[in-house]
Amino acid sequence: MYFELKENKPHGTPEHPFSLYHIQNVSHAFQIPVHWHDELEIIYVKKGMLNVTISGEHYTGDTGDAFVVSPGDLHFMGSDTGDVNYYTFLFPLEFVTFQADDLFTQLVMEPLKSGRKVFQIPVGKSIGDLCESLLALHVKQKENLLAVQIETKIVLLQFLQRMWKNGFLIENDTSGRNIIEKEMISYIQENFANEISLKEFGTQFHLSEKYISRYFKEHFHITLSQYVNHLRLEHARQLLKETMLPVTEVALQSGYANVSYFIRSFKKMYGVSPLKYRKNKNAK
Repeated sequence: MYFELKENKPHGTPEHPFSLYHIQNVSHAFQIPVHWHDELEIIYVKKGMLNVTISGEHYTGDTGDAFVVSPGDLHFMGSDTGDVNYYTFLFPLEFVTFQADDLFTQLVMEPLKSGRKVFQIPVGKSIGDLCESLLALHVKQKENLLAVQIETKIVLLQFLQRMWKNGFLIENDTSGRNIIEKEMISYIQENFANEISLKEFGTQFHLSEKYISRYFKEHFHITLSQYVNHLRLEHARQLLKETMLPVTEVALQSGYANVSYFIRSFKKMYGVSPLKYRKNKNAK
């Protein structure tokens, strides 16, 4: 599963705005390139070693470790070998809020929503049992959505209570950081279907081509061209899944003038050709 950047698409559904994503055995190091979203995210390492970068800080987690990404924080993750199995849980803070203006709202939810407080990173193995509970609930989701939703909220409230009790909810000392990075990401997302050169990108942000190339690689662990290619392929994947446009048109709308190159790139990323991917999705 890959994500759009910035993630403007909703996670979950209006009836159940909680999402679970499972990522494993991805063969390239940047499994989820840099992105951010308004939801809170929990990253849970089921097995293996996972490299995680949140707000410019780098961490490595192993089996049982968890990381909490506060709303709006830039983050990305991957592994050097691809031999990792992990889950991400995303939900808007409103999913577990109450109508009452009580202490929980004043001391936990409002500071989190406003960005005055964030979660300390990482949280180690302190919430592994709660993550396992969320996984078990996800399996039961189709049986009785309302019952599962209530239980999910209970687990998430237990998570927030544990974060508070263990001192993992702290004052935000990163306010104002990542602004230039977010501007870069937004620019690329808006223009990925067009040609984006280092020269043009540098001009846009008043930086030299050499500096832009180094800056992007150092901050995002991925080259500008790799990042643009990821967005194009993800856009193409969505078009193949949601439309019946010919592959040639999918390639053109995704920024590929050379259809053969698009097909090779798509197969390298997803392991199947565009037509095979569409066929597999339609068969489900």
